[in-house]
Amino acid sequence: MRLEDRELNRSNEGYLNAVGAQRIPDPTTAGDFTRRFTPEDIGNLMESINTVRSRVWKEGRKEKFKVALIDVDGTIAGVYGECKGGMSISYKGIWGYAPLILSLANTKEVLYVVNRSGNVASHDGAAGWIDRAIEMVKANAEGVCIRGDTDFSLTGNFDRWSEKADFVFRMDAHACLIKCTEELPKEAWKALKRKEKNSVKTQQRQKPENVKEEIVKEKGYKNIRLESEWVAEFEYKPGKCKKGYRVVALKKNLTVEEGKKALIDDIRYFFYITTLRDRTAQEVVELANERCNQENVIEQLKNGVNAMRMPVRDLESNWAYMVMAALAWNLKAWFGLLMPNEGRGTQVVKMEFRRFLNSLIFLPCQILRTGRKIVYRVLGYNDWLKDFFETWERIRRLKCA
Repeated sequence: MRLEDRELNRSNEGYLNAVGAQRIPDPTTAGDFTRRFTPEDIGNLMESINTVRSRVWKEGRKEKFKVALIDVDGTIAGVYGECKGGMSISYKGIWGYAPLILSLANTKEVLYVVNRSGNVASHDGAAGWIDRAIEMVKANAEGVCIRGDTDFSLTGNFDRWSEKADFVFRMDAHACLIKCTEELPKEAWKALKRKEKNSVKTQQRQKPENVKEEIVKEKGYKNIRLESEWVAEFEYKPGKCKKGYRVVALKKNLTVEEGKKALIDDIRYFFYITTLRDRTAQEVVELANERCNQENVIEQLKNGVNAMRMPVRDLESNWAYMVMAALAWNLKAWFGLLMPNEGRGTQVVKMEFRRFLNSLIFLPCQILRTGRKIVYRVLGYNDWLKDFFETWERIRRLKCA
């Protein structure tokens, strides 16, 4: 629900009865509330949420996370107004803000979300928030691993992070790294075989014709096609580090075609620096590539819970709104973690927010106020209703404990 949607509920008698209120604040009053938050207040709000989060993890999981995967990335949240304090123009030419998001890949929860001006570098201020995220999750995990793209390979922090957690970061293809790969013997390279995304349980379907590729060939457009992938590894000590780290090099052999004619072979290198020693080079590449799933979390923050609509006045107030709206996404994950049926709970954790609303929140009810009680009489049925009541009862018992 967006901030301005509150106006609709101010005259919704059923909604007011459900929450036990005679009236609720209008959008302008709610916006004024967010403007009272300072950065310190917002930090305290996030830590308060994390206090509840730790209890949910302890109650909702039988054992600790084997490895807690912390993903970190920045995004761009555009705005259309001209008077938003703290906004700026990004490298993409978009006016707005540049939020920093730290999420837990295991449960897709948002650990920290930080609002920043639109023209800052993606890694600006990230090191301190990564430290806080490590401290927050390590009590509930056997191990912690941080993942990020090239912007977050902050070599000056590697030695400190490696004492508390593992990490795997992409690194830019600098000349020194390319030189190291070229000096490797030929036998150091091994073919990379990607795992199939979905295992076929019945019969392999016939692969459809690639219409796009046929049009590219017919029109004579330039086309880049992947031929093969190879991995190798070597030791490397960044200039700001006191010790060396493992670097996995991924070499992609690409064929550049024009129409149906092959022009040249293009070799491109990708590098991953990591503390992980117990995984093969292929497993390190796969682990790093799985970080792309964080884009789905960011998409849900933008268009699922509308956390990045930036409806209020300045950077701090929009940051406060962002944290409050992102809590709705976390509540979905917590609801799934607390479900007695673990299989169904896993489905809830993976759900998009819109489906979660339609399955477990937008239940048709008749609201009755009798004496000092509010009675919800469910008028419709779906296959999630049993799980809803079982989870509700478990939450009620935890509240009383």
